Amino acid sequence: MPRLSTPTIVRFWLPLAGTWLMMAFEGPFLAAVIARLPDPTENLAAYGVAFAFAVIIESPIIMLLSASTALVRDRGSYAALSRFSYTLNVVLTAIIVVVIVPSVFGRVADLMRLPVEARELTRQSLAWLIPWPGFIGYRRFKQGLLISHNRTRLVAVGTVLRLATMGTTALAVARWTLLPGAEVGAVALSCGVVLEAVASGWMARRIVRRLPDRHEETEAQPLTLSRIVAFYLPLAASAMMAMAVQPMVTFFMGTSRFALESLAVLPVINGLTFIFRSLGVSYQEAGIALTGRNGEHYPELRRFATGLGITTSICLALIAFTPLSSLWFGRISGLSPELTAFALLPTRILAALPGLSVLLSFQRSLLLNARRTTWITWATLIEVTAIAAIILGAIAVLDLPGAVAAAIGLILGRVLSNAFLLRPCWGVVRGYRRSHTEEP
Repeated sequence: MPRLSTPTIVRFWLPLAGTWLMMAFEGPFLAAVIARLPDPTENLAAYGVAFAFAVIIESPIIMLLSASTALVRDRGSYAALSRFSYTLNVVLTAIIVVVIVPSVFGRVADLMRLPVEARELTRQSLAWLIPWPGFIGYRRFKQGLLISHNRTRLVAVGTVLRLATMGTTALAVARWTLLPGAEVGAVALSCGVVLEAVASGWMARRIVRRLPDRHEETEAQPLTLSRIVAFYLPLAASAMMAMAVQPMVTFFMGTSRFALESLAVLPVINGLTFIFRSLGVSYQEAGIALTGRNGEHYPELRRFATGLGITTSICLALIAFTPLSSLWFGRISGLSPELTAFALLPTRILAALPGLSVLLSFQRSLLLNARRTTWITWATLIEVTAIAAIILGAIAVLDLPGAVAAAIGLILGRVLSNAFLLRPCWGVVRGYRRSHTEEP
């Protein structure tokens, strides 16, 4: 088996990394547009709540990308996962339709204590996002095919189309209509997602036509609905739990010392760390697609992951521990000198997070290839529980500022998640080594 060279890994992974980096700029751009329209405070709040609703509703389909990359091998497995994906898309679309019914939304808004002045604006914005879950599910399913067939550049092309459509739509609707800012943002998001989904389906059409009738892997174990559910349900649960982290952290910080300062700097800190963490998140699909059926390329991918993890953490540390921090937080992010100083300690605590994110993505890729997805769910549960317990203890017992408590909770929660996955991942690696020993 020929070795997998570093340039080959880079060529495969780089478009996926670029895709995540481009998506990181989507939110700030739309927020900037909304902020320049009438009633920016109410509209930014309504848009943020509507987007949070949409993200929570879509969370069960987030892992369709990984599922498609790992499971589709022939026409039979493609058809089986298609039925599962499209059914899930319809169910989630139905949920968002039910949520925007005035009587239902009113009850949800009461539970959230959503300000009265933002309620109808939020509901109308969410109505524009009805296409969001279904088209994202379709897009991620098709992108999995592109990734598994070494067409990662086409994934990046789809993201460019999405961002261009989103940006053009936002500017045009803001300029030529009377829609409030929150609805402008929602319309732009929906248009971008719909075009990206259509483009992804079109780009994957040749791959679908060329799928073999049968594959030795799926012929031995046909991909049935029960197998899909057993594989996918733990992934969906993991995604839903992960989506709960940010609201949970925000809630705890609101009860802490220096609550206002913490709430002000955390989005900026998250934005900075996400730039480097996204490089690790994007490595998961690369690991799934390139490892090989029997882990032939595990050593090369492990070495690349090690180098990527160290590099991303060093880059974040260079900002956190040098005068570059003042440039980023003060000049680029626009924080006051006081908030810039307040953001330094949490950022320094989180310096290792990008490297741990690379490790987590690589660990998950090994377990996904081995169909051991339940371990991923347990690791996510441990991480989320640890984050909540550590932040609560740091605030209630140690009386730490909220942003510092959040940073400690996030870093230690990730360490525990990585540590928990070491044992099952080592079991997968031992299996790879046994299979190589048994080969003639």
